[in-house]
Amino acid sequence: MKNTDELLAGVLAGEHGPRPDGLVATSVFWVHHGTRLAGGNTTYLNQYVLVRLGGAFGGCAFEAGEVDPSVCRDASGTPLDTLLREAPRPLRIAALDAYLGAARPHREAAAAERVTLPAGTPEIRAKARDEAIAGLLDIPAGARVALIGVVDPLVAAIRERGGTPLLCDFNLRTTRWGDPVADDMHEVLDTADAVVATGMTLGNGSFDTIVARCRERGVPLVVYAQSGSAVARAFLGAGVTALSAEPFPFSQFSAEPTTLYRYRAAAGA
Repeated sequence: MKNTDELLAGVLAGEHGPRPDGLVATSVFWVHHGTRLAGGNTTYLNQYVLVRLGGAFGGCAFEAGEVDPSVCRDASGTPLDTLLREAPRPLRIAALDAYLGAARPHREAAAAERVTLPAGTPEIRAKARDEAIAGLLDIPAGARVALIGVVDPLVAAIRERGGTPLLCDFNLRTTRWGDPVADDMHEVLDTADAVVATGMTLGNGSFDTIVARCRERGVPLVVYAQSGSAVARAFLGAGVTALSAEPFPFSQFSAEPTTLYRYRAAAGA
């Protein structure tokens, strides 16, 4: 499987579980929130569209103005195959994520390593989450690590593991420490020794390019995903080396212990 279009076609054909034309998206949610961590000068603004399918939620982030709150009224109760074929890309990815998450829940996956994020403040929980993500990196000291989708605690976690971050984000220009952030991912993809990318790349359409480039160059790709965590999992061993999957409800929406799931591609895959 080369890209998300091939995965979507397989799902529509019933190759990954029940045919989606017999399923209904019970609920669709539109969520918008902002976060500024203590000691930082950046307010992270995130918006998600979420799809409930049976016992699973699928989610995908989107850029401001890309999906209107009316989606909750218009898409709730829609046949799943309609969303997969006709919805705006973030809603299609959320529906695909819900389908794959229902077919194979993270909580039941034998290959998943459960990591419990501790109760506490946003700073405590963000640090634990980003250390868990960085723990999937197997890099020598000084390795250049492309980080596509910049959050300051993850920049710090990469440095703590001896990596040199190469930063790219569509919405940030510097970190709290003044590190420059590029807005062209090719600048970092072409020179990195390893790549860490957010699941938000599924929503903006850059995920397929990142996976293809990492395959071509033979460099490891770690994905950290709230958006499309079950979608990214489908590419383990097919361009994705490791995955930190955090299905909804996401860690920033709770002060209680929550679970993320770490996966590694099988050796030789």
